[in-house]
Amino acid sequence: MAWLTPQGFDAVHWASVGAASASDETIMSWARTESRVVLTNDLDFGHILALTHANGPSVVLVRGPKVLPTQIGDTVVECLKTYQQELEQGALIVIDYQRQRVRVLPI
Repeated sequence: MAWLTPQGFDAVHWASVGAASASDETIMSWARTESRVVLTNDLDFGHILALTHANGPSVVLVRGPKVLPTQIGDTVVECLKTYQQELEQGALIVIDYQRQRVRVLPI
């Protein structure tokens, strides 16, 4: 997450605030309480939003074979800035090399 801080984002890695063994639900609950956006490449977070019909937290799901910040970081930053309002209101955003898809919560 250190690569997001110079871009003006208040980003933290889960490992700095919670146990590495925490469940996805625990991470989602913390993110909702702290008004954070979950940035992940784990499909489970999108599934949790779909199954619970929750209004948050927002989730940004990075997909594709190249998901490292050095490979897709600029695209992620651009997307976070472009869809800031949707993320503040609650959204699921899927980013890949060809496009970004935005779904406003609940889904």
